[in-house]
Amino acid sequence: MSEFANLKENQHKEKQTINKISSKILVDADACPNLVKKILFRASIRTKIKLILIANQPIKYPNVDSIKNLVVEKVFDAADNKILELLDKDDLVITSDIPLAADVIKNGASALNFRGEVFTADNIKSRLNMRDFMETMRSSGIQTKSNNPSISQNELMTFANKLDTFLTKLGY
Repeated sequence: MSEFANLKENQHKEKQTINKISSKILVDADACPNLVKKILFRASIRTKIKLILIANQPIKYPNVDSIKNLVVEKVFDAADNKILELLDKDDLVITSDIPLAADVIKNGASALNFRGEVFTADNIKSRLNMRDFMETMRSSGIQTKSNNPSISQNELMTFANKLDTFLTKLGY
């Protein structure tokens, strides 16, 4: 192997190590289903990636160094604001909050919802537009059906696979 190839490979390994040290998973935990939390707990215990559950109430979690619960005030957007305050570029945010996901993407990090959908720069604008449209409909008195039935086994599997893809990309 050439000296240049060795240097390039070592730089790649160093970057992965730095990413592993600095990366974390931030969870908008108040609305996070317990089955999704269990998947996140197992992933954090297995890989040692820092997992921070942000909620306006204490969340039960395994007593391991890699998992923490930050309790914020019970005021509008307190958890979202704390997530954005803690956010770094190589982080993953788990949320179903579309405006929060948009802010996460704008800040260069990754966002995944509880059903395994990855929010991207390509899909977030249409998701925001639909959310705003439905909010307008509700505020004008039009009844809208909730489109969020219980999470299915397929969705949990999709979530777990997308989480593993993120962890693998960072070298975990």
